[in-house]
Amino acid sequence: MIGDNITSLRKQRGLTLSELAERTGISKSYLSNIERNLKQNPSIHIIEKLSEVLKVDLKVLVEMAAEAETKQVENEWLDFIHELKQLGIEKDRINEYKILFEFMKWYNDHVREEGE
Repeated sequence: MIGDNITSLRKQRGLTLSELAERTGISKSYLSNIERNLKQNPSIHIIEKLSEVLKVDLKVLVEMAAEAETKQVENEWLDFIHELKQLGIEKDRINEYKILFEFMKWYNDHVREEGE
């Protein structure tokens, strides 16, 4: 996530949160929210200020965030696969469960349509 990358780069540059806030003109509380990933989609204007002060290309900062997000999604899928294995679901029988998932999706869609 972008907040983790900003925190890492800030620390690599030897800056405190207060120093980064002062140099960018962004409030310390807002930066803290970004770094803690409470504010996950800061504006491009904010990201530009941060990349300038942290001396990193804007593209690199955004790509770092995208890579971290991809890795998180991959880890979630690996955890899901691990849970399936613990339940005794074998890979060669996954198609049987696919039918169940398709029914659940159909049922959820159907129930939502009736509720609207």
